[in-house]
Amino acid sequence: MIAGVCGGIAEYFGVDPTLIRVGYVILSVLSTVFPGLLVYIVLAFVMPDK
Repeated sequence: MIAGVCGGIAEYFGVDPTLIRVGYVILSVLSTVFPGLLVYIVLAFVMPDK
């Protein structure tokens, strides 16, 4: 919800944004948070604006 990365991915694939957000949090926790946070920051800059 900060930069719209998960919402944008959900919109692209046509799924509920909540599922993407929950999946992202679970994946981040299982990968010791920092790699997931780094990927989110990179995607926030790389993804095109709406």
